[in-house]
Amino acid sequence: MKQIGKYRVVRELGKGATATVYLCVSPDSDRPVAVKVVRFGTDCAATSRRLRKLFGNEGMVAKRLKHPNIAMVYEGVVEDEFAYLAMEYIDGFTLEAHTRIDRLLPLHRVIGIIFKCCMALDSAYRQGIIHRDIKPANILVAANDEPKLVDFGLALNLNKNMDRDSTFIMGVGSPSYMSPEQIKGYPLNQKTDLYSLGVVLFQLLTGRLPFRAKNQATLIYRIINTDAPDVTSLNPGLPEGLNAILRRALEKDLYSRYRNGAEFAKDLAAVRYQILEEDETVQDTKHFELLRKLDFFTEFENIELWEILRIAVWRQIGPRVAIIREGDTSRVFGLLIEGYVEVSVAGRTLCRLSNGEVIGEVAYLHPSSDTRSASVVTLENSLFLEINAAALALASEELQERLRTALLGRMIDRMRIVNGIAASLGAPAVANTGSLMEEATRSASGSGVDVELSRSKPRGAGAETTGARESSAAALARRLRHSGE
Repeated sequence: MKQIGKYRVVRELGKGATATVYLCVSPDSDRPVAVKVVRFGTDCAATSRRLRKLFGNEGMVAKRLKHPNIAMVYEGVVEDEFAYLAMEYIDGFTLEAHTRIDRLLPLHRVIGIIFKCCMALDSAYRQGIIHRDIKPANILVAANDEPKLVDFGLALNLNKNMDRDSTFIMGVGSPSYMSPEQIKGYPLNQKTDLYSLGVVLFQLLTGRLPFRAKNQATLIYRIINTDAPDVTSLNPGLPEGLNAILRRALEKDLYSRYRNGAEFAKDLAAVRYQILEEDETVQDTKHFELLRKLDFFTEFENIELWEILRIAVWRQIGPRVAIIREGDTSRVFGLLIEGYVEVSVAGRTLCRLSNGEVIGEVAYLHPSSDTRSASVVTLENSLFLEINAAALALASEELQERLRTALLGRMIDRMRIVNGIAASLGAPAVANTGSLMEEATRSASGSGVDVELSRSKPRGAGAETTGARESSAAALARRLRHSGE
């Protein structure tokens, strides 16, 4: 489009399912204006009526709202075939760009942005308006981390007579961000927006939604009936106080949820004062590059590494400190990033491991037992990347499968080394005179397993062979006993 009403089009900014947004210039001033255009289809009259209603509602509602963190609307025009809304142009980004695990914003920025959103929703509520579609895509962030709430097309005017002149339309909103009462179709108040903002905060902190499912029916069941996990279980580096804030924001019981945005903001401010306003991005990037260089992570996708960084804890450990104790029960495992450790069983050295080696994976991989069969003690200052199985269980299925495959591969490699050591201490092997396949070819079809293959020892090998086997076993025991000395 070249012209929209009195506005000259510069370029297209974005396109959604029902609307296209253009960057335009107003003839009244040189300021840039964002113009949202909605075209009414001719094939479905019901859809067109719905779009007209939503669009007219957005223009009416948004022009009433005056708050620095709510995008201003200058003009709304409805024509026969289309309608457009001229509003404040925001040169920035949507929060949707920072919901991925590898693109999370630093904690102090997230808290500051959501704090201002809380106050904007509080202001809208005091003017009798609730948004009903709070999600990352509807929160734009301008310079100095100033958020702007946009898209009030689904807003509900609480001051209207709901029986006579309602803008409420069943089923509106984005399911993943909808409150339990919104999904059930119950009457809504300001608390539904606070719930949705809590979901946004959860996603900005962890890179995932609090409730996930492979189909919409299961998702809806979980939103209504299950509790969200603690954010610290998904990102152990977060302050513990955020757990209580998100539990209250995501409360299914309306009486226990935040009453208004001001209450929500007050609790966020208390946490914000507890954190350093420094950019963690630099440290995160260094940690990412450190993991990327390790052979263990060669097959991992970048986004999977970022997910590991969010659920893992980096521990700087001094010498002679037990990372794992024999006989303890836990499913914590991890990687030795820097340093040197000793693995022992029953007080005798088994082996020593250095940079890039996995520690504690057996208890994690075992299907039924989490009892530790060995101890691991540091021999020097070491850096350990600790992964808790409980946190990993909440991670993506792709990461869990990739990690399990890598751990099994590392265990098999170690078993082969042990087999080689054991074989070097054993008696000479029995010379073979043929292969199994050759014998199978000579055997009659359907004759089953050759009797010779099921014998425990070769013909003619009596006490002498048994003695040799015992001798090699004793030698292996002596070798393992003295390996650490």
